[in-house]
Amino acid sequence: MKTLGICFGATTIQCVKICRDPEFVSIEQTIRIPHEGNPHKALVSILKDMNATDLDACAVTGRNFRSSVTLTSISEIEAIECALKNEFNAENMPDFVISSGGETQMVYSVNGTGAIVSVHSGNKCASGTGEFFLQQIRRMGLSLDEAVKAAMSGTPHRIAGRCSVFCKSDCTHALNKGEPVNNIVAGLCAMMADRICDLVKDNKPERPAIIGGGSLNSAMLSILGKRFENISVPRCSAVFEAFGAALWAAANKCRPVPENIDSIFTGGKRIFGIHPALKDSMDMVEFKNQPRTQLENGDECILGLDVGSTTTKAVLIKQKDETITASVYLRTNGNPVAASRQCYAEIAKQAGNVDFRITGLGVTGSGRQIAALHAFTPHIINEIIAHASAAAHFDKEVDTIFEIGGQDAKYTHLTAGIPSDYAMNEACSAGTGSFLEESAYESLNVGMEEIGDAAIEASAPTNFTDQCSAFISSDIKQASQQGIDI
Repeated sequence: MKTLGICFGATTIQCVKICRDPEFVSIEQTIRIPHEGNPHKALVSILKDMNATDLDACAVTGRNFRSSVTLTSISEIEAIECALKNEFNAENMPDFVISSGGETQMVYSVNGTGAIVSVHSGNKCASGTGEFFLQQIRRMGLSLDEAVKAAMSGTPHRIAGRCSVFCKSDCTHALNKGEPVNNIVAGLCAMMADRICDLVKDNKPERPAIIGGGSLNSAMLSILGKRFENISVPRCSAVFEAFGAALWAAANKCRPVPENIDSIFTGGKRIFGIHPALKDSMDMVEFKNQPRTQLENGDECILGLDVGSTTTKAVLIKQKDETITASVYLRTNGNPVAASRQCYAEIAKQAGNVDFRITGLGVTGSGRQIAALHAFTPHIINEIIAHASAAAHFDKEVDTIFEIGGQDAKYTHLTAGIPSDYAMNEACSAGTGSFLEESAYESLNVGMEEIGDAAIEASAPTNFTDQCSAFISSDIKQASQQGIDI
């Protein structure tokens, strides 16, 4: 008998195809792919690739989207129990199962028969989860394999683990001060292990097992191995719930995937409110432009450098008329000095063979101290002064500035062009540039350059919660699973 098990995770879809007879179970195929905010499309693609309509039975488990299909559905606990009873016997049955997923971390207490007797879950904060780890390493320009390899050779840098935003800030500031990337990534893995230990608390497991995408992180497993004796990684650990669902389908003779795959989808009820369409307000926006001129021999210029948490920017202007002659905008990638050097190289490339002179370099941004030290410039300007100077340049009567940065958002009030009041987001990154970019890319596979156009096209913008970036991330996944378009 051949069956299929499917698990709808927060960030991925996992599928396991098995062949079961009275004597043994063989695993014929496993698939684990990100659904990129469109589980409907991802599922159809998987079912066609696996020739799912030729199988005898199918069962699904996981998150909200399983209620949007007509296939037999079971809870994650039932799926995990099925897999545990198939993979372990009474002598080696785990007493705790750690589930390290894309959006959550959970710990299940298990009795000797493989039944789950209690569940310990973390709060909604994404800190310590797989998706958060991927966001952090991508900000450093690392793939998952590169990050795990780096962590194995690093000395963990202490990173705050109580909040995903505090953790992100710690990583950014440490990198901007020159902490090696290996140590930062090792610190992330240690922080994730700490979150798991907090869930286990005082239970002192004797035979823990780990499942979920986190079981693929060998650096985190190495840390957990030093804290828990006899920790095991079961077969199909990264698709464990889907494996259990396939076993359930075989034992309970569930119905198969129909020939008409589209017939399994039921659609979903929209639970979010909507905002007015953004395009209706476009006539209220005025874009200011600074004149650009060609660099000429003998020109004296000023170079401005902004080393931000997410991006680094440079602008070369002529002293005589303040026109822009060259500019560059690129990623900081956790290395402010390297990003600064790339900016200098690009400015030089744009300047070409013109004989000109740079008479001053002003530096601002979160990495301004180390960038200024590298460039031997005393001209270090905080962002509030930089914002005020630029805004007043375009309009002498500007009284309010809202700055949406990569990691923070700021408000400044000007009186006669001078900053007189100021506030910024205290901790949470909701509403900042890096959150917008990461949420769009990680959950919806929408690149930074596509965000604006996609948003303007919307006729009914979704009204997400606004108090926490982790909560908004959950809302995005829930909305996509209910069929709300990108």
